[in-house]
Amino acid sequence: MSDGADRVPLTLRLVPGRYAVARLPADAAIPSWADGPGFVAIARADDELTIVCRQDRVPPGTTASEDWACLRTVGPFAFQAAGVVRSLITPLSSNGIGVFVVCTFDGEHLLIAAGDLEQSLVHLRAAGHLLRQGT
Repeated sequence: MSDGADRVPLTLRLVPGRYAVARLPADAAIPSWADGPGFVAIARADDELTIVCRQDRVPPGTTASEDWACLRTVGPFAFQAAGVVRSLITPLSSNGIGVFVVCTFDGEHLLIAAGDLEQSLVHLRAAGHLLRQGT
């Protein structure tokens, strides 16, 4: 049962920069280029190491999907709140916009193809969400 988070307008902010989602072999060491300003996420699975970071740090030749914009929720809200991610991705997915979601302890990061950003903001606002200017 939902606690109502999926019906509450969320505030989002645009994280400056363009991002890449890089894929490295599962046994690769975490590269030093991953760390730096902006949002960074590192996830290791049995078959891959995925790194999200500013695309200008990803070396040429690295397997990566580039040119992602990043939106971040502005909290606080309950750590176990149900429906937060669904309330963000539903207005995008139902309009044919793909999203790559990375959750952290304090918030959600939505990576959206930079070319879809303006239309994404239209759909998120229509769903009742707010966009905060600045960092």
